[in-house]
Amino acid sequence: MEFLSYAAQLFTPENLLWLTIGATVGVVLGALPGMSADTGIGIFLPLTFALPPVTALICLGAIYVCASYGGNITAVLVNTPGTSDSLFMVFDGYPMTKKGEGMKAIGTTTISSFIGGIVGCIALLFIAPPLAKVATAFGPLELFLTSMMGIIIIIGIVKDRALKGLMSAMLGFLSALIGVDGITGVTRFSFGIAGMYDELPLLPVVLGMFAFSQVMTLIAENSAQIVISDDAVKKSPFLSMKEMKYIGFETLRASVIGTVVGIIPAAGTTVAAGISYTLAQNGDKSDIKFGEGNPKGLAVVSAANNAVVGGSLVPLLTLGIPGNGTAAIFLGGLLIHGLAPGSQLFTTHAESAYGLLFGLLLAQFFILLFGFFGAPLYSRITRVPSNVLIPVIAVLCVLGAYSYRKLAFDMFVALFFGIVGYYMSKANIPMAPFVLAFVLGGQCEISWRRAWMLMKNDFVGYWAHPLPLALLAIDLFMLIWPFLPSKKNKKSETPTV
Repeated sequence: MEFLSYAAQLFTPENLLWLTIGATVGVVLGALPGMSADTGIGIFLPLTFALPPVTALICLGAIYVCASYGGNITAVLVNTPGTSDSLFMVFDGYPMTKKGEGMKAIGTTTISSFIGGIVGCIALLFIAPPLAKVATAFGPLELFLTSMMGIIIIIGIVKDRALKGLMSAMLGFLSALIGVDGITGVTRFSFGIAGMYDELPLLPVVLGMFAFSQVMTLIAENSAQIVISDDAVKKSPFLSMKEMKYIGFETLRASVIGTVVGIIPAAGTTVAAGISYTLAQNGDKSDIKFGEGNPKGLAVVSAANNAVVGGSLVPLLTLGIPGNGTAAIFLGGLLIHGLAPGSQLFTTHAESAYGLLFGLLLAQFFILLFGFFGAPLYSRITRVPSNVLIPVIAVLCVLGAYSYRKLAFDMFVALFFGIVGYYMSKANIPMAPFVLAFVLGGQCEISWRRAWMLMKNDFVGYWAHPLPLALLAIDLFMLIWPFLPSKKNKKSETPTV
């Protein structure tokens, strides 16, 4: 009964109002390039000082959940990731839109994000303490092997264009080396440019590679609109049972992967989405290739991304260890309201703690509300004339790049990588390996160097533990799996999604 009373406290007018405000702000900020859950929580944190702790946490939690989904909208419709977490959405989401399936793409990412979020929240609600112990077992070597999972997916993505994919990945790794060395503190490869002293900024690079390059492509193609077919905006975003069955298993598996990966500090959405995407790609026997508009590809990354939200809060609430940058900001919100992470959070402050957890669960239903009932409005973006859409996307990219660090230099970074991305697409060089290597390269390098320093005196003893050996086995399996001959020659039919 006490458990139900914690859930019932959500349904007061004040809590429902702030939940709605947080969800709306999250979706809008997530869809705008350069904005994210970090921005929303940072803006609203001072506004929640006068609110009761449970109300404040419900609002901040709704921003976190819905901002993770909001970036999917622009990534799917106009190839512009609203946040860096949404970069995987452009692989299959945007090709679906170009085929006139923009509404179905919105429906697919909506239902998958909802399922992923629900799985993550259930894990957070019921099995947080046991799962949190997993995070404490991860040292530098384990983090390196986990990061390698995300990088190994490059092999599966570019096995048909191995040489070009390798070139792209190498450029990504080199770009990740720019800035302060995480071990020695020495600046490298900055060439005296102040804007690159710390690092090459992530979001301007991603916006340039995908969004600015898309602007240049639209200009070069001189097409009137993104989607030519008038039927593209008339279809329903609701999926049939056949379509749900097609993406169902992979969506649930990606949700579990996202939850587990979210618990591991510094792993994040890129690793979760990468692992899920690789497993779905290698196991799929349909006629539609991944990267060309396969709804499974969009579904698994959507589910994994939103499941990471719940997973990242597990070590935060139980151990005080943030799973990612947004969770770190969320930790500030907890402390400001006098709530210290740990066992006492679920005993002394049980009302606030469980109010937050049930609030996160309820916020998932706002994803369905904004996704399905807002889809007709979102899909109209694809019908906007190019002479209007091109300058709008360009301005949003410039503002998004600038807002990342408040540096004018970042706008030129986005433009430069837009040019690079455009010519890479023209040369049929995949951009995905570049972005994945750039995102994960720095973390992978630092984790390996720390592990190497620790294992110098006892190499065999450092490896002789079940967890690193298990992670190494998974890495090797994922490396070999794409090249194994398929046992099934018969291809399953893919429903039109």
